[in-house]
Amino acid sequence: MKLGTENRNQLIALAVLGTIGVGMLAYELWPASSSPSPTAAQTAASPSKPAMHRTASGKMVPVIEPRLDPTLDLSRLSQSEEIKYAGNGRNIFVAGSVAVIERPRGRGVTDAANGPRPLPIIPPPPPINLKFFGFENPPGGAKRVFLSQGEDIFIAAEGDIVDRRYKVLHISPTAVDVEDVLNNHRQSLPLIQGSPG
Repeated sequence: MKLGTENRNQLIALAVLGTIGVGMLAYELWPASSSPSPTAAQTAASPSKPAMHRTASGKMVPVIEPRLDPTLDLSRLSQSEEIKYAGNGRNIFVAGSVAVIERPRGRGVTDAANGPRPLPIIPPPPPINLKFFGFENPPGGAKRVFLSQGEDIFIAAEGDIVDRRYKVLHISPTAVDVEDVLNNHRQSLPLIQGSPG
């Protein structure tokens, strides 16, 4: 019978790790020494005058050291209960308190002689510069139109967007209805005879 001595290196590594693990567990569970630490001895020897700091309202309060004890500290609780709201205007915690507002010095009307202002004139949307010069209606296919703008030629079906701005709404044999999607303006483009340009 073999006891695992074939893998001697693994057995040695396992023994070393086990020893380290037992040592760490013993260190964690062993009670702490009764001698005070140097920092605790220094703080105990110093006079017990608490450090003070100034709050945002200007009041001097003692500095409270953080602690890990989860029990309720009534002295700290009473300190927070003693804080009074001392704003410089309206007290939001008292019903009916109103901040003092200055009384207006005049009527507040500066242009009384001018009368009511006229409404601004909204300019009409720019015209659609596309020209309709033909269409294609293959049997069994979708009807498409040929549109030009300057030297550019576009081929589109109903519902397509042309030049990233104009939507083809309806195609008829004599005209095409186009909408400018930026200005929400519709225009009917009649069929132009001859070549584009």
